[in-house]
Amino acid sequence: MLFPGKFRAAVATLSSIYLWAGVAQAQELGADPAGSGVIVSAVNWLQGTLLGTVATVVAVIAVAAVGLMMLTGRINWRYGATVILGCFILFGAASIVAGIQSTAQLGQ
Repeated sequence: MLFPGKFRAAVATLSSIYLWAGVAQAQELGADPAGSGVIVSAVNWLQGTLLGTVATVVAVIAVAAVGLMMLTGRINWRYGATVILGCFILFGAASIVAGIQSTAQLGQ
């Protein structure tokens, strides 16, 4: 049996990494501080890796495995929904950040 707590922790970690990558990419629109080119390019590489083919394949396998485990009664539905929600957050983080930024700019 797979450990749902570890799936949840992995998805949360990947989501937080991607959210930070989105924040770093959002700062590309303004002027970058001196010497930050290496860090920005590293974060962009990490974002490309997390949203590329590797992330898509891992997400499809995770959703398929968790869905099968949910259907056979081996995993709680709440943990399964957490994994699926984590995948939505991972791939939709750029839209979520853009929405939050536009809402923050409207309030100013």
